[in-house]
Amino acid sequence: VNILFIATNNLKSGAINHAKSYNIPLLTFKKLDLTNTNKLVDKLNNNRIELIVLAGFLLKIPEEFISQFNGKIINIHHSFLPSFKGARPYHQAFERGVKVIGATAHYVTKDLDEGPIIEQDTQEVNHEMMPSDLVLMGRDIEARVLYRAIKAHSERRVFLNDNRTIVFRGQKI
Repeated sequence: VNILFIATNNLKSGAINHAKSYNIPLLTFKKLDLTNTNKLVDKLNNNRIELIVLAGFLLKIPEEFISQFNGKIINIHHSFLPSFKGARPYHQAFERGVKVIGATAHYVTKDLDEGPIIEQDTQEVNHEMMPSDLVLMGRDIEARVLYRAIKAHSERRVFLNDNRTIVFRGQKI
């Protein structure tokens, strides 16, 4: 995978440190407007981007943008979908007393956290754990799931089939 740039509208995010440490160009925005042609959309189109990865992205993405890059936008959701959609899923899971937490990487569609699933993973938890413990464990799961989803997509092993994916096996890590 060749990372051309990192874009963020959160100047406090870890993306800035990652971009600097890996010498990756960084685009920053005070307000991220994906509805009109702008610096980001132009850069995506001009570089024939094959994949857009969202991580920690909390804004609703306009349908026009999603349509333009259909099947090329992956989101990592810090929950084992379809449970606990939206914000603070580990806290939701804690309140419900779950015994398993997980993460889901999926293609982005116009429906929030409803896109075709590429990869998922889970880990058992118990009553001794607090929400902060679940968040820490969840970060590890999210990293594994996102890595495997990006790997499968970049190796062209993922095929969209309506609202589902077909993911051919590769070397699983």
